Amino acid sequence: MSVTFGASTWLWTSPFSSDQGELLRSISRLGFDAVELPIEDPDLVDPAKIRPILEETGLTPYLCGAFGPGRDLTNPDASVRANTRAYLSRLMDLAEGLGVPFIAGPMYAQVGKARQLSPEDRKREWDLAATELRTVAEEAGNRGLKLALEAINRFESDLVNTTADTIRLVRSIDHPSAKAMIDTFHMTIEEADIGAAIRHAGDDLIHVQVSENHRGVTGTGLTPWQDFRDALSHIGYKGAVVIESFTPDNRDLAGAVCIWKRFTATQDEFAARGLAFLRDLFDQPAPAKIQALAGAH
Repeated sequence: MSVTFGASTWLWTSPFSSDQGELLRSISRLGFDAVELPIEDPDLVDPAKIRPILEETGLTPYLCGAFGPGRDLTNPDASVRANTRAYLSRLMDLAEGLGVPFIAGPMYAQVGKARQLSPEDRKREWDLAATELRTVAEEAGNRGLKLALEAINRFESDLVNTTADTIRLVRSIDHPSAKAMIDTFHMTIEEADIGAAIRHAGDDLIHVQVSENHRGVTGTGLTPWQDFRDALSHIGYKGAVVIESFTPDNRDLAGAVCIWKRFTATQDEFAARGLAFLRDLFDQPAPAKIQALAGAH
């Protein structure tokens, strides 16, 4: 099995903008094959500025959305849903401009929307999410793009928490552009068996984010990494495995994801140690420069 390894710019900064070209160069120097760009504000990102740097560094880009207040496809207010669809269209514009094959994230509802609902209300929101995402998937398909839908944990959403939930939503959307992604941080909270969840996703899985159960450096927590690797091999996954954690230097971002401490002296060290672990896990030896940065810790 051949996977590639990436890092989210959220490890270092928020929000990402097209003025942060040096960060992209630094991510490349650390030895990553890919970079995931979280798009909090599409107006800050100009593909014409970023694409030459991606070509220079050889980094493969991926895009994920940020679904805070006002971005909610299950909101009863039609104007909020329309605003969310417009945001997703902007992400697709950027994906086309950067040559990215899909947009990713928990795009079905606002993050943090976690309530005790009646079965009837829950079904109403589920059906609304599926209907809205079918419209989004149709637009994506017309542009030659896909959607990578992400389950997030029960403390951040009451709608889609497990990989099985994601696949059920994919089936409810019933469009070939609707696909799935996973994030091991959320999986360690919600799944009974990470390997079984990945095998259940099968060919629908098009993107993978990794983070430890405590959001720290990969390989330093409770995640069953061998099961994770073996299941990806079983389904023939050949996409990116992207480290996603968050810088404690941005207080708003750190507060939103409950990062209260540093895991390493620098975020470069965090990334390098995580990458070295993943390369070893997948039997892809790290370049000497990565071993030098990560090996002393």
